[in-house]
Amino acid sequence: MNKGLILVTGGTGYIGSHTVVELQQAGYEVVIVDNLSNSNVDVLDGIERISGIRPHFVEADCTDMTAMKKLFDTYKGIAGIINFAASKAVGESIERPVLYYRNNLNTLMNLLDLMAEYDVKGIVFSSSCTVYGEPDENPVTESAPIKKATSPYGNTKQICEEIIHDVIHSGAPYKSVILRYFNPVGAHPSAEIGELPNGVPQNLIPYLTQTAIGIRKELSVFGDDYDTPDGSCIRDFINVVDLAKAHVIAVERMLQNKSEANVETFNLGTGVGLSVKELIAAFERATGVKVPHKIVGRRAGDIEKVWAEPAYANNVLGWKAESTIEDTMRSAWAWQCRLRERGVM
Repeated sequence: MNKGLILVTGGTGYIGSHTVVELQQAGYEVVIVDNLSNSNVDVLDGIERISGIRPHFVEADCTDMTAMKKLFDTYKGIAGIINFAASKAVGESIERPVLYYRNNLNTLMNLLDLMAEYDVKGIVFSSSCTVYGEPDENPVTESAPIKKATSPYGNTKQICEEIIHDVIHSGAPYKSVILRYFNPVGAHPSAEIGELPNGVPQNLIPYLTQTAIGIRKELSVFGDDYDTPDGSCIRDFINVVDLAKAHVIAVERMLQNKSEANVETFNLGTGVGLSVKELIAAFERATGVKVPHKIVGRRAGDIEKVWAEPAYANNVLGWKAESTIEDTMRSAWAWQCRLRERGVM
């Protein structure tokens, strides 16, 4: 059963690859476009081992309009898009803001132009809880105020959301579901795909697992003087497979015209805040492996505490985060061990 052709930008990346698996298992045909700037083409093998299907793949940069037009001409009848193609590290965005604005904004604007030209019905946009800045209260609902971004990365997500609203309000003939992620972690339970950034990881969990296996000397905990129970930042850590499943529901919602508005926004999180220190403890408890770590100074752009109120997504989408943090940490460790077996890391 083929439910339709879905374009997944950034589909060899961390969240993208897990979402491709879920799309294929749900009956969709998938074409991935990725410039491989922060991923590896070998991910396609892992996707195929899990789902039994190799997705179509085009190596191209979404900011390259000529390459994107060629893709749409080659793969006719794209029904929907899930846009993961973006630079995504808070710290790096502070150091290289122009890269983030150019990549994240131009990618989205190219896609929106092409959607109208090629009669695409809808786009699921990968947004972030960073749009809330330092929230006034937790848990955070979708109606919480959008604060001034604490990083260029967060600002690109805010601007992209505004662009989507403005374009659709202008009468563009498609719909959008904006998904604001909290903190995706873990790996597929098969250990065939997971988070594998190129170079030194910018995100917490791959750095943690690489430290646990001996690749990195120790994990840095950025600050222990925040106004939280143990002094470290608090986040809402959501299993990546749970997160991926929400994208399939969002695609179906758009394609089947179930949306209550032309643009809908949902928070995707567990509703539980865990500190960085608590997360390290959960990993050690789940795996029995110690993580050498040290406390260092605060990092520019970091928010003190944020976790989701997921009730709207639970009730309207019929989606819920189901994995425990211990299962999620075990999956991240199994993925790291698989990389070691393959001689990758």
